[in-house]
Amino acid sequence: MSSNDGAGHRSSISRKGFLDWLLGTSVGGLIVAVIYPVTQYIVPPEVPEATVSSVVLPFESGDMAANSGRIFKFGSKPAMIIKTASGELRAFSAQCTHLDCTVQYRDDLHEIWCACHNGHYDLTGAVTQGPPPRPLVPYAVVVRGTQIIVTQPT
Repeated sequence: MSSNDGAGHRSSISRKGFLDWLLGTSVGGLIVAVIYPVTQYIVPPEVPEATVSSVVLPFESGDMAANSGRIFKFGSKPAMIIKTASGELRAFSAQCTHLDCTVQYRDDLHEIWCACHNGHYDLTGAVTQGPPPRPLVPYAVVVRGTQIIVTQPT
């Protein structure tokens, strides 16, 4: 046995082994560099929603005809204002209490109606027909001059 045989069995890494290791870690790094931003995009960070207690509507009280309704944004959620046949303004959350579908005012029925499962509410927000378990959340309406201000009840 020659002394060179012992040197060949050292635990040194060959050039091919080193290149395989380098390629493997590069591919692993590439996968992490792609997957991390994608997961951060798909799962956004938790940011608390700003609370809104009142909204000035972008239309005036004279813009609404009697026996009509309009949807508007109350913070990030839909809300509805209704002008009754007598001219009174009433506002409610426009989310059905059954499955959060957006409700609408039906002037032909003089009711608030949810198209998802045919839920009906009267002009006080109370359930008159269908699956909704609770009445709509009412909002307070204040008219200052021609401005309509809708606020959450306290």
